[in-house]
Amino acid sequence: MSEAYDAVVAGHLCLDMIPDMGGTTQDRIEQVFSPGRLSIVGAATFCTGGPVSNTGLALTKLGIQTQLMGKVGDDVLGQAVSGIVSSYGPHLADGMVVDPEVNTSYTIVFSPPGVDRFFLHYPGANDTFSADDVRYDLVSDVRLFHFGYPPIMRLMFRNDGDQLVEVFRRAKETGATTSLDMALPDPSSAAGRADWVTILKKTLPYVDVFLPSIEEILYMLDRGTYDELYRAAKGPGFLPLITPELLSGMSHKLIEMGVKIVALKLGDRGLYLRTADQSAIEAMGKACPSDPAAWADQELWTTCFQVEVVGTAGSGDATIAGFLSALLRDLSPGEAVTAAVAVGACNVEASDTLSGVRPWDETLRRVASGWARHRQNLDAPGWRFDEARQLWVGQGRS
Repeated sequence: MSEAYDAVVAGHLCLDMIPDMGGTTQDRIEQVFSPGRLSIVGAATFCTGGPVSNTGLALTKLGIQTQLMGKVGDDVLGQAVSGIVSSYGPHLADGMVVDPEVNTSYTIVFSPPGVDRFFLHYPGANDTFSADDVRYDLVSDVRLFHFGYPPIMRLMFRNDGDQLVEVFRRAKETGATTSLDMALPDPSSAAGRADWVTILKKTLPYVDVFLPSIEEILYMLDRGTYDELYRAAKGPGFLPLITPELLSGMSHKLIEMGVKIVALKLGDRGLYLRTADQSAIEAMGKACPSDPAAWADQELWTTCFQVEVVGTAGSGDATIAGFLSALLRDLSPGEAVTAAVAVGACNVEASDTLSGVRPWDETLRRVASGWARHRQNLDAPGWRFDEARQLWVGQGRS
């Protein structure tokens, strides 16, 4: 593998089918999905989905040389996935696994205007992905290894996550900085019933950068609070109820479990960052910041940039790509969270997972142009607003 590569992105990969639902208003959702009803929608967009595609190809569009490692079947959908991936670069798929014994994963993504997206998903080849499907010889040549969506990859959460632990243990042995993203499991599924506290306690000592959503990590580590917020909000949309105190407590717990950098995705409320002390930052591996002291003991919260939302598919993965791009470019924590929400905002201006993502320099120029962000007031002890950087600073460091 060429030394030009900076990152490997591995894990969940599928084919996304996204029908255009631009004419479907929020009050018509139940009618559209009524049994026996035919509803007219627009043309479908076909694209690859999951973090291998969403985060990996977004990194590529942002100028980070990235190698992808996913698993597909030797079927029509697998050929479509391979063709889409290869269209972004002929060597992007060199680390892919094609297994003729399995079927390729797919997702039907419904993303009506003004409504959070929802999915119909078939796991397929992802359920057979194991630690041996990662090319560690390729990982040893890069600075960053990112893995995504173990809750919808059966072998990654079985047996208390032994395969997931093995992936990160072996990746960390190469000297690469390691990064992990999650997904919210179906509560009625085997993943929803898995012992995520045990899985994360075993895995996170090998994880440098952890980037779940607040919903995902509450479900996994504090189901009581998750259920309480769900009931209070009368559904999954409980982001308005998330407080700085809750984020501080959860991130502290994750750092105690071994993570060096915690970035919690907050949907339309932005991104929260918490970092460990300097000695932990210095142990991050090849993508360690050149100034570990500047990254140590940080607590930041940035809101989203203002855009017209067309679709939210892949927005979290794009946000992660923005953050990891900034880390690999050795930017400061404040610049990294700003880049993250900027890339995420560009993503939601398109219906699919990638076409909204702009080149890195263009994204930064848009930020520098005075691009407005959403405002929020944090009435919490120890928090102050940094006008120059347009973000909130917590008690971790001023």
